[in-house]
Amino acid sequence: MSFVFDRWNVVPAWGPAWVLVACGLSGCADLPPVRAVRIATASASEVMCNAAFVQHIDPQRAFDDELRPATGMGLIAWGLRSEVDDRRREVRTTFAGHALGRAAWRDGGGCTVMHGEGDLPPLAASPRSDLPDPFPGLAVPAPMAATDLRLAAAVDAAFAEEPGATPRRTQAVLVVQHGRILAERYASDIPPDTPLAGHSISKSVTHALIGILSAQGRLDPTAPLALPAWSAPGDPRAAITPNLLLANASGLPWDEDSRGWDGATRMWHIEPDPASFALNMPAETAPGTHFAYSNAGWTVLSRVLRDLNGGTGEGFNAFAERELLGPLGMRHTVLTLDATDTPLGANLFHASARDWARFGLLYLSDGVVQGRRLLPEGWVREARTPTLDAGYGRGFWLNHRHDAHPLPGRWGLPHAPAEAFFARGYLGQFIVIVPSLDLVVVRLGISYRPGGDVDTVGRLVAQVVQRLREAGHVGSAGEGAR
Repeated sequence: MSFVFDRWNVVPAWGPAWVLVACGLSGCADLPPVRAVRIATASASEVMCNAAFVQHIDPQRAFDDELRPATGMGLIAWGLRSEVDDRRREVRTTFAGHALGRAAWRDGGGCTVMHGEGDLPPLAASPRSDLPDPFPGLAVPAPMAATDLRLAAAVDAAFAEEPGATPRRTQAVLVVQHGRILAERYASDIPPDTPLAGHSISKSVTHALIGILSAQGRLDPTAPLALPAWSAPGDPRAAITPNLLLANASGLPWDEDSRGWDGATRMWHIEPDPASFALNMPAETAPGTHFAYSNAGWTVLSRVLRDLNGGTGEGFNAFAERELLGPLGMRHTVLTLDATDTPLGANLFHASARDWARFGLLYLSDGVVQGRRLLPEGWVREARTPTLDAGYGRGFWLNHRHDAHPLPGRWGLPHAPAEAFFARGYLGQFIVIVPSLDLVVVRLGISYRPGGDVDTVGRLVAQVVQRLREAGHVGSAGEGAR
């Protein structure tokens, strides 16, 4: 069955959008505004595909919550038309009858942005781990509402909407101490097992996977990658190491700003081979001298992960299942691949709130789970060590400074303890780790409040920490994982 979603009832905005129609789009394909519309149709298809076939929630609501409020979308939302095809498991979106964007689900690959009319073959399923669940405290059958009234109030406040204010749209909150759930709540349309978008939390997963390769002796994170695309004489990129990419200090440009049609969103939604696009991006500064948030760098690391595991999607999936997802008990996780079978490790992994908590517990326990060391010794410590003068380590944000940074918002997590470090994703995805309390707090949602509602998340963590300390609920870091 197909479902068609029209947005023609939105009043048209005169200006650039009509220029695109006048161009016929195909004859102006290199104009940045045309690229922006191509990105919009592809991203609409991707978001709605993930909603329909990964999350099993209403695709129209997913568009309205995640894309309609985006900067510039008001200019073109009137001309978007999307079709969700349940039989083919794909979504197609056009703008004024042009600029087709298409995303399709395939087994083992998630929802992939497609280029052209061809289909990609399904990927062979990776054998599921038969390891016992390392976190039985997260395997309870039903959501665990807080029994402590003050914890319950703190969680409820993270969901509360305020009349006239930008919506919070919190989808899930999970509070885990000593490997056990203290509080859990979901939005009314989100079952507990729903794989929710991590956005840039995916980078933290990529950090773990690179660490596993290092632990196995298959990749030296301190040695230059020696990639052919960066090997020309005098190319400064020849000195780039995995550690520099993990720290966003490789010299590659900051690619997440208002020029999205030339940066990360172009790479993900227009380029048929995002990693090749990233590899061809020139350096702006000498490696190791400046912090710059580079999705291109994380995309290069994603290609490294694929290539060191047989160069195939099946090889990557088997590696991730065997070495990370299986040992952590992450059973409701989708690691999306692009059309070249390269994992989208910068931005497009999905997992349930409990699975994201399991991932946080890995870093809480210094990379050791059930006595098995998954991450190299010192890998978590380095993730918590500041890069240059930034509020960022490697794959994780830090809470030692709270001044402004080039992205909207601040470096840290206001109100939360200075020791906290956290994975952070677009529109308010957070995995917050507080080692001294053996605590992980997960918040997932779709909020256009500043920093993805970072102030609310910071208050939530602060209130949880205060209540646990008052109640004497303290313990050694990683206690719940051992």
